Amino acid sequence: QLQLVESGGGFVQPGGSLRLSCAASGPNARNYDIGWFRQAPGKDREAVSCVTVNDDIYDADSAKGRFTISRDNAKNTVYLQMNNLKPEDTAVYYCAADVWRGTVQAMCEKGYTLRTWGRGTQVYVSS
Repeated sequence: QLQLVESGGGFVQPGGSLRLSCAASGPNARNYDIGWFRQAPGKDREAVSCVTVNDDIYDADSAKGRFTISRDNAKNTVYLQMNNLKPEDTAVYYCAADVWRGTVQAMCEKGYTLRTWGRGTQVYVSS
């Protein structure tokens, strides 16, 4: 059974950077498509960025120009490098995985259908 563990969250001032990690373990862990999602207090969960096993990437508008998703298959880990963080980026960040049979954009937009989720890591951006 696939398991996902997020790490790397924390407190940062506006303009700062964080790198989140999503470590996958279990059978065939490197064969899963993985996405990052976030949920701010009082808001719905939203997609941030997704990457397939073939390194196809989709970035939501919130991520474009500031966040970069990448995967290290040797370590079964997907990263989210977040730069120029803003207070509105404050949220719990989750990674999720599945074997996706469509476009990477659709995977992000329909993230609620992904079958495996981590427990999340808190990101707090404030001065």
